[in-house]
Amino acid sequence: MDLDRTDILGVAVSAINMEMALETIDRWIAARHQTYVCVTGVHGVIECQSDGRLRDIQNQAGLVTPDGMPLVWVSRLRNRRHVSRVYGPDLMTDVCAASAAKGYRHFLYGGAEGVPEHLAERLQEKFPGIRIVGTYSPPFRPLTAEEDEAVIRQINESGADIVWVGLSTPKQEYWMADHLGRLETPLMVGVGAAFDFLGDLKTQAPRWVQRSGFEWLYRLVTEPRRLWRRYFKIVPLFLLYIALEFVGLRGRKDRMDHAAS
Repeated sequence: MDLDRTDILGVAVSAINMEMALETIDRWIAARHQTYVCVTGVHGVIECQSDGRLRDIQNQAGLVTPDGMPLVWVSRLRNRRHVSRVYGPDLMTDVCAASAAKGYRHFLYGGAEGVPEHLAERLQEKFPGIRIVGTYSPPFRPLTAEEDEAVIRQINESGADIVWVGLSTPKQEYWMADHLGRLETPLMVGVGAAFDFLGDLKTQAPRWVQRSGFEWLYRLVTEPRRLWRRYFKIVPLFLLYIALEFVGLRGRKDRMDHAAS
């Protein structure tokens, strides 16, 4: 089954909601279909404007979920009325909630030292019976070829059905694309800061703030030193590019054909 996509500044964002995302993931795992999921918001779309490799990786993903409300609004304006936000922490929570009954095996890759182990404990407390079959916190430097092979071996030997990748953009997208076909797991999902949020290491914005589209402002206020450069760049650029595109003064980039089946 092909899933419709919305071209948003050259990024083919899946026209989905949470129910559709969960059904697709279940289908891929049952079929042992190897692919990866990019959980993408405004930040990821703007990074793709100057990073052709990242744009190609996004457009070749099995799913590119609309992680931010601006992507949902643009999708709806382009007649995808059923689209709703598929937020990384919520996607991970919902998949994990159903995992004990389905027997899914999870591997947690990413986060600072101790973070994936801490998250594993939290998930096991919240979802009794969930199978966390491995964790790995990579160093900030690139892995050597030997270290990378050891990680691949560890993941493959774990028998994981899903590898959750908790790195930043574009590191997690590069990692998933580089390891597609080298890992035996059906699915890799890049969820960014979800490791910190679900591990209760960082506070998520209230639901009403998330729905308002101002989650970026909440995060900026809570982490100003780390995020101010990012948001003072990406928010104005996104609004400008979208406005120019809607009035026809900025052409859409060619969308790559990709069947997310």
